[in-house]
Amino acid sequence: FKRHGAAAIDTPVLELRETLMGKYGEDTKLIYELQDQGGELLALRYDLTVPFARYLAMNKVNNMKRYHVAKVYRRDNPATTRGRYREFYQCDFDIAGQFDPMIPDAECLKIVHEILSDLQLGDFVIKVNDRRILNGVFAICGVPESKFITACSTVDKLDKVPWEEVRSEMVGEKGLSPEAADRIGEYVQLHGGLDLIEQLLQDPKLSQNKLAKEGLGDMKLLFEYLTLFGITGKISFDLSLARGLDYYTGVIFEAVLLQQENEHVEELVGVGSVAGGGRYDGLVGMFDPKGRKVPCVGVSIGIERIFSILEQRLKASGEKLRTTETQVLVATPQKHLLAARMKLISELWDAGIKAEMLYKKDPKLLKQLQYCEDTGIPLAAIVGEQELADGVVKLRDVSTREEVRM
Repeated sequence: FKRHGAAAIDTPVLELRETLMGKYGEDTKLIYELQDQGGELLALRYDLTVPFARYLAMNKVNNMKRYHVAKVYRRDNPATTRGRYREFYQCDFDIAGQFDPMIPDAECLKIVHEILSDLQLGDFVIKVNDRRILNGVFAICGVPESKFITACSTVDKLDKVPWEEVRSEMVGEKGLSPEAADRIGEYVQLHGGLDLIEQLLQDPKLSQNKLAKEGLGDMKLLFEYLTLFGITGKISFDLSLARGLDYYTGVIFEAVLLQQENEHVEELVGVGSVAGGGRYDGLVGMFDPKGRKVPCVGVSIGIERIFSILEQRLKASGEKLRTTETQVLVATPQKHLLAARMKLISELWDAGIKAEMLYKKDPKLLKQLQYCEDTGIPLAAIVGEQELADGVVKLRDVSTREEVRM
């Protein structure tokens, strides 16, 4: 984030309830609400984007590039193995301000590409779509405008369930006509690159829709910029991508890790989304008393989900993970030498060296060395009666067992 020129900011964990309500579509039910606190109804933040928009509006900020790593809260059913929690970190990067189309959007995608490549999590794909294209598809398929948002959240389930289930939810629960659902199905199952964008720009029905035409024009521009950044190999223009949140207005994207089931199957399976984001040009205006708009685009990295993948990988490899940074353990081989240990460790601490000792008066040397092995401490500084008499310390390399007197 710093490499791309972002400043760090922080916003409160508590927001006014009305700030958060009505911004997250069907997920509004997952907001933690707090009881009346002296006349104010409060809630815990659900993400870092809405508080950021409120911050821009309140402080009359017109442009800003910011990152924010902090906890958010959701009244969800946790599934810790899949990195799904009620309290978890989000890791956001946003560009706010009036700029030429698709340049900041392309940079957000470049950042996701850099992060996922650097972390070496395996193969991934970044799906890209545009809310305007999706709304254009709904319009030409005969969906009333009042149902765009709920149709969106249903389409968003396509990465988890087959089209048949999505179709039956559209018709059964969302009240769309079977014909409309079938027509939507013809579009939302398409994915590709520049060729698909060109093909849709030629589509007789879709190209007549003003919104969709704008969206496709911008998508074409975006792909030209992504080609210049050299990352189109991992980008897929995917019409099924909807992202369930209400506040997106343009480009939306989601990064998914791919996993090969086994050597014989070439089919790649998604492990789940590890980053997502998009353009939200109307959000700041909702909080501004004068309705002043600040266009924004941003991305959120699913840091907890990435951690759970890295943890599983470490477990599988049997590699030891150090939780501390201790450089040296101060140890004694004989009894009655606690004073010598305390004096030496105090000198080490004062010199800025990370040091530990066992909290026992007379620990056995073997126990002390075993502690080094268990916690990965690389060195042991041993002071015995002989060392004290000679005014030296014996330094032992825990892994090679070599010792030097100094």
